[in-house]
Amino acid sequence: MTQAFDRAQAVQGVAKAARQAARIVAKSTAAQRTEALRAIAAAIADQRADILAANARDLAAAASLAPAMRDRLTLDERRITALARAVAEVADQPELLGRVDHHETRPNGLDVSRVRIPLGVVLMIYEARPNVTTDAAALCLKAGNACILRGGREALESNRALLRAVQQGLTRAGLPAEAVQLVPMTDREAIAELVKLDDLIDLCIPRGGEGLIRYVAEHARVPVIKHYKGVCHVFVHAEADLDVAERIVENAKVQRPGVCNALETLLIDRAIAPAFVPRLVARLGNRVELRGDETVQRLGGPSIKPASEEDWYAEYLDLILAVRVVDGLAGAVAHIERYGSNHTESIVTRNTQVAEQFVRDVDSSTVMVNASTRFADGGELGLGAEIGISTTRLHAYGPMGAEGLTTTKFVVRGSGQVRS
Repeated sequence: MTQAFDRAQAVQGVAKAARQAARIVAKSTAAQRTEALRAIAAAIADQRADILAANARDLAAAASLAPAMRDRLTLDERRITALARAVAEVADQPELLGRVDHHETRPNGLDVSRVRIPLGVVLMIYEARPNVTTDAAALCLKAGNACILRGGREALESNRALLRAVQQGLTRAGLPAEAVQLVPMTDREAIAELVKLDDLIDLCIPRGGEGLIRYVAEHARVPVIKHYKGVCHVFVHAEADLDVAERIVENAKVQRPGVCNALETLLIDRAIAPAFVPRLVARLGNRVELRGDETVQRLGGPSIKPASEEDWYAEYLDLILAVRVVDGLAGAVAHIERYGSNHTESIVTRNTQVAEQFVRDVDSSTVMVNASTRFADGGELGLGAEIGISTTRLHAYGPMGAEGLTTTKFVVRGSGQVRS
């Protein structure tokens, strides 16, 4: 009982400090927040040796992690440089706060505007992803919010090292260090306490496995933006350039299979299946386990394992690919509607009319034409960094950057009008 009380008190203390800091950050100038972001980027670069050492301790303690999780946990020189660069890119983005998104003068003379404002306090819950620590801090700060970080125990040392760089940058710019805090507890009970604090926390964004995200959604009183999994599809249409299709499929599946925008199911138009399936086997068969329907098995030979119904729903996060032959565009769309997760889908075709029909018919949060699903990422799509990918539609859909961490308020200017 005492331990539970202490946990609740500690969590509330973090949230109350974040709420106070959020008020200060919301009133800060664009120049002050930009200064803080640039100082954070510099601190990440300057402290890379400490960050790498902390990450090495995490990796040593996480020897039993699955390969996909271990890949997400790992930091190296290149990834630390990318973290610092992402923060700097966020700093250079146009100012959001105070931006007028709509303006009109009503017939009664009232001047009505909708103006961008911060959300307030954003709670990030994530697993072995130390990059989320700096991405979330940068995007929340850009949008004028405070940020509470609850990382997983696998990345605790890495997150602490990165937080030191973040808070150093905040302090240099005269902003409160409490604007970005790391929850000291990594147990699930702390999550349950946090997501009840709807009077202190304005939004929760969980990033991790489906089990974690469902746990958050089931316990939360605060609004939650989420996606449960990324079952991403590529559809190779009858009029595809097969060389282009091979490159896209290989990149989408092989480059980094343990992330949510990796390809999980390949759909092949029946008209080109006899030509493309053998090429697929030749290109990927010695690196990727292919699980196919009866047609794919017949065309691809004994190396193709039979696909079950569960395979069409699967997010493997591994070098495994489900492959199905479908009857044209309608068959591809029908499969995606039944088995997709609203994350990312891509079509490979030289027919622009078919491509546009695919874009209209598929309602996933990111739809691509002749491009790898791996581009479904905030940094790649011009957001500087990404705080998460939403498949919930409210209030954001797809990769979220700083703008997704703001809302609007009405500002009405009159000259004495009263309502009749």
